Amino acid sequence: MKPAKPKLKTQPNPWKPRSNKRVFENAWFCLDEDEVVNPGGGLSHYGKILFKNIAIGVIPLDEQDNTWLVGQYRYVPDCYSWEIPMGGGALHIDPLESAKRELREETGLSAGRWQTLMHLHTSNSVTDERGIVYVATELTEGETAFEETEDLQLLKLPLKDAVQLAIDGEITDAVSVAGLLRLAMDR
Repeated sequence: MKPAKPKLKTQPNPWKPRSNKRVFENAWFCLDEDEVVNPGGGLSHYGKILFKNIAIGVIPLDEQDNTWLVGQYRYVPDCYSWEIPMGGGALHIDPLESAKRELREETGLSAGRWQTLMHLHTSNSVTDERGIVYVATELTEGETAFEETEDLQLLKLPLKDAVQLAIDGEITDAVSVAGLLRLAMDR
């Protein structure tokens, strides 16, 4: 028997917006600066990154409980990163369709069964980006279709090893860590 969940209280929004200015915009996100009255009553300037996509992550699982990680050099943090297959899904497209596309492009895999594992906010103090992590099973192998910006390496390994890499801090991508640990907790 699972223990009872704690009841989480919410509070009304204490932030009072006064003005908004668009600072930057490209195909992926907008950067806004808001003038606000903060919860303590002081005047503050708050930067917000507003995403035009949903972060989509996929944990593929085969019959032997293996999964796939994708390795690539990430420009912004300036480091090599191992992650679950992931990408952005346009807001006007069903996130599951985006997940199917990302899995196929990055691993060559297609899945006969999909399960939503979790919803999350990637960094809710500065961005509105939402994420969804799926588990994909009943896998069929096919061809990858990397994008021009992707120089990917694929690694097939037991799911328990991928979870351990997340626990050990070798996988640092937030969506990957959250998804792998949540899946491990559900098993």
